[in-house]
Amino acid sequence: MEIKERIEQLTEDMIKDLGDLVKHPSKRGDALPGKPFGEGPAAALAEALRIADGMGFKTKNLDNYCGYAEIGEGKDIIGLVAHLDVVPEGDGWDTDPYTLTRKGDVLYGRGVSDDKGGSIASLYTLKLIQEMNIPLNKRIRVLLGCNEETGSKCMAHYNEVEEPITIGFTPDGSFPGIYGEKGMMNMSCFSKNTKILSMEGGFVSNAVCHHCMTKVPANAVDEAKLNDALAKTPLAGFTITREGDALVIDAQGVSAHASTPLLGVNAASFTMQALAEAGMEDDFVDYYNEHIGTTCDGAGYNLKLQDDYGELTLNNGIVRMTDGAIECTIDIRVPVTYNEEQLRELVADRLEDEKGKTVINAIGKPLFFPKDSPMVKALQDAYVKVTGDTESPILVIGGGTYAKSIPGIIAFGCEFPGVDNHIHDANERLEIRELKLQVEIYTEAVKNLLAL
Repeated sequence: MEIKERIEQLTEDMIKDLGDLVKHPSKRGDALPGKPFGEGPAAALAEALRIADGMGFKTKNLDNYCGYAEIGEGKDIIGLVAHLDVVPEGDGWDTDPYTLTRKGDVLYGRGVSDDKGGSIASLYTLKLIQEMNIPLNKRIRVLLGCNEETGSKCMAHYNEVEEPITIGFTPDGSFPGIYGEKGMMNMSCFSKNTKILSMEGGFVSNAVCHHCMTKVPANAVDEAKLNDALAKTPLAGFTITREGDALVIDAQGVSAHASTPLLGVNAASFTMQALAEAGMEDDFVDYYNEHIGTTCDGAGYNLKLQDDYGELTLNNGIVRMTDGAIECTIDIRVPVTYNEEQLRELVADRLEDEKGKTVINAIGKPLFFPKDSPMVKALQDAYVKVTGDTESPILVIGGGTYAKSIPGIIAFGCEFPGVDNHIHDANERLEIRELKLQVEIYTEAVKNLLAL
């Protein structure tokens, strides 16, 4: 039987199993005894391992940090490293984010693309390889993590307690493959003095702040100018209402992943820009506009950088006011040829002045493989064989994947060129046709990796 026929016969099972994973709200929660990332991720892992057990694979739960399903024998391990945790659902959904909804040939739900769909595609790849009796000279392990979205501590635990992956991929990026990932720089910025009465926006640091509520003294701005300034922005919508002696600005932006902030519209950034244009004289409004602004290029921190593989991007994801002080998260994706020492030197004299302060929390290293390395070639060849697409280039991205945590792997799929599955956004989607193609490509990819 041809591989396409086998996949066709398994399609409804794949959809059902994906629905069983989606129903678990596996965003990070408070740590519980034996459940380091909370109830949701642990429940999703238990569900995934139940599915794998039903397929007859060897399975193991590694303390609810992660778990795996495995076939084959041998010293070397081909890893398919996916994740079961998701970002919070946010608002704006047309369906229940935790109920898999099928509309024609499209599936909707939080995680259908990032990365529960990739997890199901990986498990069914294992099933196909086993059913087709493909000779195995290595073990094949589907490794399922529970903390990719908020730190990848699951993979740090895996590296402590289990054998290393020899070679493989994570189905958590784009086809035809990702041979480089930008470094990551995480910062927080704080107000020192501000007239802003309250400000709250965003829900995760690694997505564009898509909604922001800001309250300011009515006498601090010209309301007509504020309305005009907001109307000129690319905001999806806004309102200005009076509450006593204050104005409340409700700004609606557009969400996007922090690695591609220009695809979104930052509600906090355009609110700050409009406040300045409306005449608000405020230390933190000035600091924010001078350092973060609306350009997403890092220029305000002396970080407007690029190399042959891409440009630096900067994103403000969350804004919160606590006890009269505003804090903003800053997520920066750094071109692969820049190192930590260079970054610290460039930003040193831009971190603090009398109007505000910025703190560097962490700087992560980039990832880079040569395009012609055997693993990269093996994966790209599998993609081309199945799709016939010889035009789409392999990529360097701003996103960070498990490839930075598990040596020897790169991101490979599961999103196709030119497709927007709304990851980290409302109405996350996945075409059934794409799910079937993922399994076919991954099966060919594993066959190629077995030959190395």
